[in-house]
Amino acid sequence: MAIGERIHFFRDLRGLTLNELGMAVGFPKDNANIRIAQYQSGSKMPREDVIKRIADAVDVSPAALKVPDIDSYTGLMHTLFTLEDLYGLKVTETEVGVCLRVDVRQGKDAAELHRMICVWRQEAAKLEAGEITKEEYDRWRYHYPELDASRIRAAVLPQELSDMIVENLNDDE
Repeated sequence: MAIGERIHFFRDLRGLTLNELGMAVGFPKDNANIRIAQYQSGSKMPREDVIKRIADAVDVSPAALKVPDIDSYTGLMHTLFTLEDLYGLKVTETEVGVCLRVDVRQGKDAAELHRMICVWRQEAAKLEAGEITKEEYDRWRYHYPELDASRIRAAVLPQELSDMIVENLNDDE
């Protein structure tokens, strides 16, 4: 799907007119709709700073606007072939049919893709179980990876430093 189609999708999702989105991005009122229409049709390609402003205006990550070419089955297949080459994506068959899986033995990139897909599955399972709404699920997807809580890491002090702090606190008492 081209960036123009993604802009159109999110504009419609947010209920914005061409003019409203154009003005939210910062274009003058008299040509705001024309600029957005040009991006949506593919006759013009937005610069990176404009992509960021459009993403902000429709409340998604800029990455949600920039997706590979999946407008055709051939483009989709080549996207999958690239995932196979770079990330260890494998096509397999199970008793329920053909499926895609990540071979984590392909290296660190495959392992990271596997981790990310597992997090995606966890979010989808929450939606299926009714723990989150479709809106919350979509917000997580459209803001990925910003809202991926599995990426939050805490800094841990080295044991020697921790022991020294505790010792100094005890000395002060």
